[in-house]
Amino acid sequence: MEKNKKSKVAVGLSGGVDSSVSAFLLKEMGYDVVGLFMKNWENGREQRHCAATQDYEDALSVAHALQIPLHSWDFSKEYWNIVFSSFLQDLKCGFTPNPDILCNKEIKFKIFLNKIMKLGISQLATGHYAGISEKHDLLRGWDERKEQSYFLYTLNIDTLRHLIFPLAKYRKTEVRTIAQQIGLDVHNKRDSTGICFIGEQNFNKFISQYLKPKPGWIKTPEGKIVGQHEGIWHFTIGQRKGLEIGGEGEAWFVYGKDARTNEVFVAQGKDHSLLYSSALLAFQLSWVKEPPTLPCHCTAKIRYRQEDQACIIEKSDENFVRVSFSQPQRAITPRQAIVFYQNAICLGGGTIFTCCT
Repeated sequence: MEKNKKSKVAVGLSGGVDSSVSAFLLKEMGYDVVGLFMKNWENGREQRHCAATQDYEDALSVAHALQIPLHSWDFSKEYWNIVFSSFLQDLKCGFTPNPDILCNKEIKFKIFLNKIMKLGISQLATGHYAGISEKHDLLRGWDERKEQSYFLYTLNIDTLRHLIFPLAKYRKTEVRTIAQQIGLDVHNKRDSTGICFIGEQNFNKFISQYLKPKPGWIKTPEGKIVGQHEGIWHFTIGQRKGLEIGGEGEAWFVYGKDARTNEVFVAQGKDHSLLYSSALLAFQLSWVKEPPTLPCHCTAKIRYRQEDQACIIEKSDENFVRVSFSQPQRAITPRQAIVFYQNAICLGGGTIFTCCT
């Protein structure tokens, strides 16, 4: 990033330390920085648990300290229609969706970016721990614990041309130190965890406001009923907690769900063979640049913070690819993301459709 006092850049100020330090770094480099706060969630049926009001106040405090303007834009209607409604539908169908990835694709880096560009601002910066090369490759962030390219794989080269990730070569500890040194109150603010619109509250309690109980059976691989559930959306592949199954032997883990029969399937033992698969089918593919020539040898992650797994991507049919792993993978989960890498470069990714042998 070269210093350019004439360049205007919009920074998505979330009220957290990462976006705040991003704004500071850009201002130090000579950019004309404008802060923008996104409001993505509005629901009068319960008290806000994702603390958007406090986040906005923190963003105002940061903007004042950095002497930059701050504007607030409300995308709660778009978020509900595009992200949350899809999230609920996937849950009802027995899947485990990742709304943060859809939010990045459709809200933050499409609707939000387009609105910025209509105002004549061509660059958007965020506090993501990821990088962009001179050739507009999407790169991993340097901080291995915070690296976030997994959530950004749907960004293509045309979008990346308009983005800046100032924290690409910073670690979280460095970011907090900078924030403290320049006197920002958010320097020790806790990181947000989980899904934004759920926040700190219990997932089952939250989702019960939108999905009515639908009791069904919990069964073993042999078909024996060992428990009852109130809705298959309360469970995900690999889950142990919340099953409330007693008896002798090892702990029980979810290895499958069937929305048609409204059943959850469990097996005993963390390393039960039914929890592992050596391959999967993926669809809804998104590539940062051109699709790779198949078969493609690379690495992949099937969940955030997982270590890279060696794999081969092969064509399955027109809309699917088959991904075969060198080592069997535990708890492959439909509707979660699989993201592909060549060393530091994120190639893109897709949505897991199902596991296979």
